[in-house]
Amino acid sequence: MSSENGNLTGLLESNIAKVILGKPDVIRLAVVALLGEGHLLIEDAPGVGKTALAKAIALSLNCVFKRLQCTPDMLPSDIIGSSVFLPNKGEFDFRKGPLFTNVLLADEINRTTPRTQSALLEAMNEHQVSVDGETYRLEQPFFVLATQNPFEFEGTYPLPENQLDRFMLRIDVGYPDREIEREVLKQHRGGEPVDRLQPVLGGEQLRSLQASVREVRVDDTLNDYILELVHRTRDHEELILGVSTRGALTFYRAAQSLAVLEGRDFVIPDDIKQLAVPVLAHRVVCRGLIRENQRERVTGIIQQLVDATAVPR
Repeated sequence: MSSENGNLTGLLESNIAKVILGKPDVIRLAVVALLGEGHLLIEDAPGVGKTALAKAIALSLNCVFKRLQCTPDMLPSDIIGSSVFLPNKGEFDFRKGPLFTNVLLADEINRTTPRTQSALLEAMNEHQVSVDGETYRLEQPFFVLATQNPFEFEGTYPLPENQLDRFMLRIDVGYPDREIEREVLKQHRGGEPVDRLQPVLGGEQLRSLQASVREVRVDDTLNDYILELVHRTRDHEELILGVSTRGALTFYRAAQSLAVLEGRDFVIPDDIKQLAVPVLAHRVVCRGLIRENQRERVTGIIQQLVDATAVPR
């Protein structure tokens, strides 16, 4: 990887770290999704910094940024847009919704209904939307940052499996330790620090970084390592749904992205091991009707598969 790319990624991570204190691993995973041209789902309890992380990423980019505060009464047209009849012209005019942006923050996505959640599917996967028989392309880059509270909390709707499969990674922020939390309190004396962030990366620079990710070398033995982990999820006795082919492709791209952030132009086994849980755990479903503790169960299963699978030499 060129030194210029390394400087840009370091600058981006440092800028986000100004307001997301003590969470370098969380920041790195979030940037993995950005550079890998995927989408990011941040899931955790209320008030731990999910929205702050999403806003810090968005505001660090010199791109068009829009935010959706998802609610139960939100309609698909509120996201995509709708056609409005113009009497003076005798024709319909399409008014674009907030989906037409470079960075979209869908805050508390699981507070809106499945019908509206599904409105994002085509956009996230195909980078286009279809309205009244017309197809509209979305400008690049296009990055969806979605936050959600765990579905055990009241007033939320679990994201369907096909929606989850569109996210490159699912991560959590977690509570900070006591010393970091003390710094957070001091930092907020003068207001919200995230609102004072300045962009450090332009759209053209981001597209260049994303292109460099695709050039990262992945040895054939590592391709087989990825596929072995994926296939083991399909054969696991505790899982009724394994990782899809889309999931395998996403795993591959995420490993390339992490290699770039680590300053390499090639993937190593540790990249794959580090990404297994955040890339794969939300793509599988455990047996049984009880949804409680599903995340903990699948996280444990994926980690067991990683530990039990031979690492290529």
